[in-house]
Order: sequence, then structure tokens, then C-alpha cells
Amino acid sequence: MDTMKPKSAFNNKSKLARTFQKVINLRTATKIASNNGICLLTSQPKVKEDYFTDSNNKKKSQQFDKHNEETKAKQRAVFEALVAKLFAGITSIKAAYAELQMAQSPYNSEGIQVADQAVVDELKAISELKRSFFKKELDLSPQVTLMLAEIQEQQSLMRTYQITIKKLQNEADHKDSDISSLQNQLDDSVSFNKSLEKRLNATGPLSMFDNLKLNKLNVTHFVQFLHHTLRSTRSFVKLMIREMESANWDLDEAVKFIEPDAVFTDPNHRSFVFESFVCKTMLEGFNFPHFSPSDTHNHHHHQQQQQQEQQDKHRNRLCFDKFKKLTNVNPRRYLFENPNSSFGKFCRAKYLNLVHAKMECSLFGNLNQRKVITSGGVPDSSFFVAFAEMAKRVWLLHCLAFSFDEEVTIFQVRKTCRFSEVYMECVAEDSMFLSGEIDSGGDGSCSNNGELRVCFTVVPGFKLGKTVIQSQVYMFPAITSN
Repeated sequence: MDTMKPKSAFNNKSKLARTFQKVINLRTATKIASNNGICLLTSQPKVKEDYFTDSNNKKKSQQFDKHNEETKAKQRAVFEALVAKLFAGITSIKAAYAELQMAQSPYNSEGIQVADQAVVDELKAISELKRSFFKKELDLSPQVTLMLAEIQEQQSLMRTYQITIKKLQNEADHKDSDISSLQNQLDDSVSFNKSLEKRLNATGPLSMFDNLKLNKLNVTHFVQFLHHTLRSTRSFVKLMIREMESANWDLDEAVKFIEPDAVFTDPNHRSFVFESFVCKTMLEGFNFPHFSPSDTHNHHHHQQQQQQEQQDKHRNRLCFDKFKKLTNVNPRRYLFENPNSSFGKFCRAKYLNLVHAKMECSLFGNLNQRKVITSGGVPDSSFFVAFAEMAKRVWLLHCLAFSFDEEVTIFQVRKTCRFSEVYMECVAEDSMFLSGEIDSGGDGSCSNNGELRVCFTVVPGFKLGKTVIQSQVYMFPAITSN
């Protein structure tokens, strides 16, 4: 038994040696295998070390990307601020250039210098901005630069709008000046035309009757004075139509009220209706010596007096003296000095008959003229002056007519009466014929066989003894086939 113990110890030592040998051989084999490209499983502590190394690399990569994005965002903001500042400078140049243009007309040397310097300053600022950009020396605070550029651009736009407003205001003032100048020219032309009209209708043309003698009186003199009377009448009619148009009258309705069945080939012929109305009113009672329809009931008595007066020529002389007396007299002045004369009473009566109260109120906005005339006064309006001149000539025509030895009568042609060259004269030759069809208003006045019929009388006709002075009529158009 004792002899066996040493052997066991030896065996234990040999076993331990073999274990170390195996470990040494294993490490040597592992190293050789790794050098030959063979992957071997690593121990657990080695795996943890590689994990932490990868995590740190990923964090560093994320931080780098974030830094790049922030850098790009800053660069983008700087570029936006740069563009905003550039456009603000361009807007300022536009505003300064607009001011430069405004300062040239009207010429303003100080304004030109200020605007020119502003343009130069802005161009220098843009040039400096360009230099800084290419040399990468831009030192801009994006937020502050954007706000300042926005403020500068808005201020420049406001300056531009103010300049535009001033320019438009100057143009408006210039237009107002032109309108005022043209209005003055129009007023001068109207005044000149009125003066010519007054000159034509004044007593000057009547001076040809200054040397007229009663024993030399003939029908030609009556026809000549009738021509002057109608010229004054038409002048008054034109003035009355102008007043109606100024008062916004519907002339078509007024024409229909006077002559409901009238048919016109030319709208300008409507004036003949108003002339007809004026002539009828002014010549009403022309047959009577005292020029008043109220003398009708004494007509037989007047005829007896006329027979007696014709024997001694007293009536003829009396009427002729009235004619000579008023021929070259200013009618307004005469009415003012002789309000109760026969001519003054004639004027008042005819005005009140011709100009209705509603018509006067519509034309002039009040009845002041009517009140003045009724009280025996004389209005100073151009309307009444024209009326007084017309009334004077109608009155003188009546006096001249009753200066003849022959009986004087006045006649009017009935509507739809056939046209007769002996008793009638057409005031508008172009109204006598019309091609095609026309609405006759249901009265059968228009004929398609070329027959001419009277539409209305414009100026009544006269008979002096056996002499006939034609009435002036407006014809229904006779329809002719093409």
C-alpha cells in the first residue's frame, strides 16, 4: 500500500501538466486559425465593446447631419435675406426714378438733385451687396434684414403711390383747366352768337322802313316786315326750345301734346310744331283793330266805324303813326316807361297766354317773371327780352296791316287739306315725300299715290284786299314706291 502513494502523486503532477499543455495548444490553434481567415466566436466581453463603439459612431453621424442641415438652413435664410434686400433696393430705385420724373415737369432743380442722389445711393448699395456676395463677406442677420427689406419696400411703394396720386391729381387739374378754358370759349361763342342774333333781330334791319310814307305803302312792304317778324319769332322759338332742353323736358311728348298726329321725316322738324304754337298764340286776334279776341262781340260796330274811318283815312294814319313810332324803339325800355300803353297791355296778355304758369315754373324754377309782368313790371331776363322783341314786331305788323286801305284778314289751313300752291308754302321741302311705308296714325293722312296733304299750319296766311300771302304749312309725307 505504501509503495503506491508515490505513484499517485506522480500521476497527479502528470495530469496537471497535460491540462496546461492542452490550454497552450488551444490558444496556439486559435491564433493560427485567425491568421488563416477562419472566424471564431468571440468571448462575451468582446461583443459588448464593439456595440458601444458602433453606437458612438452613429451618434457622431447624426450630429454631423444635423449640423449640415442647420448650416444649409442658415445659408438659405441668408440668401432669402439677400434677395429681399436686393428687391427692396430695386423698388427704392423705381420710387426715386418716379420722383425724378415728377421733378422734371414742372421743373424742380432741388427735387431733381435729391431724386438723382437717391438713385445713385441705391445703385451703390446694390453694387456693394454684389461685391460682398462674390467675396463671401456677407454679414447679414436674416430676420433683421428681412424685416428691414420689407419696411424699405413698403416705404418705396408708398412713395410710388403718392407720386402716382400727385401725377393723377396734376392731370385732373390740367383737365379741369382745359374744361374751364373750353367752357369760357363756349360761353364766349354763345355770347357772340347771342349778340349776332340780337343784332339780326334788333331794330337795325327795320331801319329800311324809316323813310316809308303812307301814300307809298304797298303789299311788298308788308311781306318784307312779315319776314322780319318771322325771323324774330323763330329766334324766340329756338331760345324756348333750349330752355326746355335745359329743364330736361321731353320734347317728343310736348310735340305730341300740341300736334298728336304729326309725322316727321327729320327729328329737327319738331321745332315747326313749337313755331306753329307760338305763331297761333301771337297772331290770335290779328283781324281785329285792337288786336284782341274780346272785341268779337263789337265786331259789327267796329265794321261800321271802319267804314267811316276809311272815308277820312283817320284809322290808316293812326295805325301808321304807331308803326313809325315803335319801329326803332327798344321794347323793354318802352314797356318800362309806358306800362299801361296799348302795346304794354298787348305784351302782358300775350305772355300770359303763351307761357303757362306750369311751363314757367318748370323752365325757371319759380313764377317771379309772371308776378313782375302781372304787376306791370318788366323782367330783365333774356327770355323776356327775346319775347318782347318778337311781340313788338307782331304788334308793328298788325299796325302796318291796318295802315292799308284794303281789308286785312288772316287765315289758317285745315289739317289734311290738299296742298295748294296758291294758298300754301311748305316750310320743309324734304318732308313732302317719303319712300316706303309709314304709320299714318290711323287718320289716312299719308297717301301712297303721291297726294300731298297738310299736317299742320306753321304760319297763318294773310289777305290784303285781293292779294294772298301764302301760309306756311308742314306736309304729311306722301309715300312713293321705290
